Amino acid sequence: MNWYVVYTKPKWEKKVAEKLVQTGIECYCPLITQIKQWSDRKKKVEVPLFNSYVFVQLPDADRNTVFAVPGVVRYLFWLGKPAIVRDEEINIIKKNLNASNIADISVSSIQVGDRIKLDSGAFSNQDAIVQEISKTYYILVLESLGCVLKIKYN
Repeated sequence: MNWYVVYTKPKWEKKVAEKLVQTGIECYCPLITQIKQWSDRKKKVEVPLFNSYVFVQLPDADRNTVFAVPGVVRYLFWLGKPAIVRDEEINIIKKNLNASNIADISVSSIQVGDRIKLDSGAFSNQDAIVQEISKTYYILVLESLGCVLKIKYN
């Protein structure tokens, strides 16, 4: 069975994943813990690693069953076909999100446009292009995953 990427309504990732599990569909919604600040308090919250995306694993013939779940919009397509995510890519995300020792990322002589290979963290062994550098963060483009990564540092 292949892993597919389901596009959800904004902020519905966890709800969709929960409903998919209830209907018997294997899914994965990678979550990270962030500290959110409101005017009166700070709180640790789990937010999806990929906004509006949930990974589902099901036979090709059963792909339309996900549309019975409220919040599912469509499948993510690549080159005119539903995007397929390899098992090893899902396993890499799972393994690195569960790692207890997240290494600090430090960059010295990298410039905009450079191609780099990430050697630690949730996206280790991924190739990236440096899109932006500021005093507090880097923005990297991960072409293989089709996403933009913002890395904050002190």
